[in-house]
Amino acid sequence: MKITSSYANKLLKQFEEEKNYWVQKEQDSCFYEAAEGEEPVIPDYDYEKVSETIRELDRKTVVVKHALNKSNALAEIPVDGRIMSVDEILVTMAQLNNRKYQLDSLRRRLPKERMQLRSVTSARVAIPEFRYANYDIEAAKRDFEAVSAEILKLQMALDLYNQTVQFEVEL
Repeated sequence: MKITSSYANKLLKQFEEEKNYWVQKEQDSCFYEAAEGEEPVIPDYDYEKVSETIRELDRKTVVVKHALNKSNALAEIPVDGRIMSVDEILVTMAQLNNRKYQLDSLRRRLPKERMQLRSVTSARVAIPEFRYANYDIEAAKRDFEAVSAEILKLQMALDLYNQTVQFEVEL
């Protein structure tokens, strides 16, 4: 069957939820307790059926993840005049998000900020100290905006790919 990356991720989530259901069902049903002479209430549990269901869900997960990983590695996604794979986009976005975080801190600074007062003389006179920006705050603002725009371009290209490009999966 042909699926998109977006659909593959939804399938994987569905497989995980279903597997969690069966694992929990097994934990809840594999034992029962009864007092001597009491008619036991035996839960509906079929070890073979549950084991096979879990194995099948694991198999499907491997197949879909492999196809998704292969598609992501071989993808050729146009981004602002260059071609990138999904993994290149994801790594680049992570790097840019880290840089964006740092630039956000830099762009918020004032050129001159007052520090805590410290007494520095024997008469305990408080002398104000200042911290001065050693960079162009406006340049940091421009770089923040440029990095944000680059992240947006990457995200939009990745979203388009995830929603539209199909690949083959044999479940």
